Amino acid sequence: MPATAQRKSSIAAPLIAAAACAAALLIGGVLTRPNLDWYATLAKPSFAPPNSIFPVVWPILYALMATSAWLAWRAPGKEEDRKLAMIWFFIQLAIGVLWSVAFFVMHSPAAGLGVIMAFLVAIAVTIVFFDRLSRLAAVLLMPLLLWVCFATGLNAAVLLLNWR
Repeated sequence: MPATAQRKSSIAAPLIAAAACAAALLIGGVLTRPNLDWYATLAKPSFAPPNSIFPVVWPILYALMATSAWLAWRAPGKEEDRKLAMIWFFIQLAIGVLWSVAFFVMHSPAAGLGVIMAFLVAIAVTIVFFDRLSRLAAVLLMPLLLWVCFATGLNAAVLLLNWR
């Protein structure tokens, strides 16, 4: 079986992407939940959503990410493009978890802002590489990019409102 056919018939990569998304979602939640009391003490802007929104939005975004990775993996294209796209996909997943560490575990909106800006860049780069393989894979990451843009504004506002 040619390498392309093997790659397309293999479910290992999509399962790895789905498992990585589920792990990132779980780790982010585990890191965040114990720090919600601290978060409640912070001044927040009027556009801050209630905490009940986040456990609804993030699983949807992670499901879209996993689907996007599956589509990019299965799409025709250069193997080098696919490898680079998947590397960036996993980089952006890791940076997303790192944001939970910076903001919630370290109780640092300033560190969180630095990390979330890197997260935005990593998502944008992933979208560019996914688009080379599959337009739909790239489009499925757009809600993540928009949500993280919103979250960046929220993070910046929290930082400014709580500056000491």
